[in-house]
Amino acid sequence: MEAKGNSEIVSAQSNDQSPISNEKIESKGSVSTYSNSIHSGFDSSENETPALEKAGVHNAEIYCKYYSHPFKRVLIFFSLFLIAFAYGLDNSVRSTYQTLATSSYSQHSLLSTVTCIKKVVSAAAQIWFARSADMFGRTTILLISIVLYVVGTIIESQAYDVSRYAAGAIIFAIGHSGIVMVSELYVADFSNLNWRVTAAAAQVLPNVITTWISGNITGSIDERWSWGIGMWAFIFPLSCIPLLICIMHMKYLAKKNNEDIWIAFRKPKNMSWSEFCIDIFFWKLDIVGLVLLVAIFGMILIPFTLAGGVNEKWKSASIIVPEVLGWVLAIPLYAIWELKFSRYPITPWNVVKDRGIWAPLVISLFQEFAYYMQSTYMITVLYVAVNQTKAATARINKLFSFVGVLTAFIFGFVVAKIRRTKEIIVFGIGVWFIGFGLLEKYTGGLEARVGIIAAICVLGFGNGFIKFPVRASIQASAYTHEMMGVATSLFLSVASIGSAFGSAVAGSIWSNILPGEINKRITTNSTLAAYAYSSPTKFIKQYTWETTERQGVVQAYKYVEKILNIVALCLLVPMLIASIFLRNRRLEDAISFDKYDKEQQKLEK
Repeated sequence: MEAKGNSEIVSAQSNDQSPISNEKIESKGSVSTYSNSIHSGFDSSENETPALEKAGVHNAEIYCKYYSHPFKRVLIFFSLFLIAFAYGLDNSVRSTYQTLATSSYSQHSLLSTVTCIKKVVSAAAQIWFARSADMFGRTTILLISIVLYVVGTIIESQAYDVSRYAAGAIIFAIGHSGIVMVSELYVADFSNLNWRVTAAAAQVLPNVITTWISGNITGSIDERWSWGIGMWAFIFPLSCIPLLICIMHMKYLAKKNNEDIWIAFRKPKNMSWSEFCIDIFFWKLDIVGLVLLVAIFGMILIPFTLAGGVNEKWKSASIIVPEVLGWVLAIPLYAIWELKFSRYPITPWNVVKDRGIWAPLVISLFQEFAYYMQSTYMITVLYVAVNQTKAATARINKLFSFVGVLTAFIFGFVVAKIRRTKEIIVFGIGVWFIGFGLLEKYTGGLEARVGIIAAICVLGFGNGFIKFPVRASIQASAYTHEMMGVATSLFLSVASIGSAFGSAVAGSIWSNILPGEINKRITTNSTLAAYAYSSPTKFIKQYTWETTERQGVVQAYKYVEKILNIVALCLLVPMLIASIFLRNRRLEDAISFDKYDKEQQKLEK
């Protein structure tokens, strides 16, 4: 009925604004259809009111009413700002310390493996957290994520080998994914579509600050990477206190005014507790689908980062077996489960088939794929092949976020005025061609420093026109507030998968080509060549910039960097093609289009 009403409203407007109205009919007809079809599968019973899956969304809408005043909205976004400042600064310094940690274990090439594992786990975690936040509420998921963030950080900081470090990194990645997902949901809850780009960028504005202070932190802590990671176990939870206070205040006001707050864990009368738990955790959260998704990307991507090196392992069973299982077993099992057995599939076909959804997902996938092709080893390249200090390396690496966030925030005001995103996204992709072209030219050596800085800034500038507008585009295509979390989780999950692809392919190229290139240039001592490859941060302390050995390593790095950036350039082509299929519906002054259409319906009456 609602979809029919929406179509009638659009048809009534078509006489005055035919181009826009036709687009509305196309967008709303398809997206609303998939939204309704998904929700029809979510309700376990027609008589079950309220629907369990909507409790988190329903309660969030009630709480938001009590923070509609501009000052209170500022409080919410300032609280989100503090959280983003904490995890943004943590990410800035942790990426440097991760390089030092893997090098200290004499396992530097496993840097891409650790990154790949984190991204694969994050992809599944974001889908799980989005569904859980809509079912159980934002606050519950926020608290769980904080605990995981802290536990993972402690394990990482105390790890004395790469396997323990990876275990901590996985737990940390799950917690970090939950924090990011909940933050994104709060941004969507408290901002309208036309202001979504500015609001999303405002939340991560701390990157403007962390760019300049992260270098000082890494420089002052120096080699004590364990403390540099461990200190975030108590700093980050403190940053979450203001948001938790705001949430508690909203809940207090809602209860004080006798609002209809839905209880997320209310068991239906016709179910036992065991049936209820199976229904929630097995079916509605689709645990089987999540496990299979992690298995697919884990078994396919991670071996790529492990197979190369000084002693290639491509013929060993430890590499071949996971690859075969991933391609031959995990992918078919996932497809069969999702299409035939899953009641609430992770990737429902009626969602993904709409171009307003799949086009942004393709862009997100290849954007992160291309970005991680150059960023996975950028810190090492700057440190070893461009002779930069730890502080300078951290700052240069963060210029991407610095420029990107500023660009998105400032240009977000333009988006709020023009209310379109498609043309902006196409422009941003064009800018990325220039940025990666510069990186392909400037790969190493002292003379490349300015060129690399310029390239990273150009990529950041382009990112401001891509990432945030694409996110706004997919959220607009979601149509309903309930579906916004699903669309956002798919967007972030696909981005994580793209990051995993980037880390895996970069790691494969690095580990398979770099050892041979170093051996070609350090011919007198094979042990030294292996040492330069596995422990570069230790190697450069013994062999300064002027030494022949160091210059040989620099030339090897330049050769590999050129390959990485050529691959990244090729990955931009699918992004450009996908951008053609984006929907370009006018972003209205409403949280979601279903609410805007309801208001229009009232006006028509």
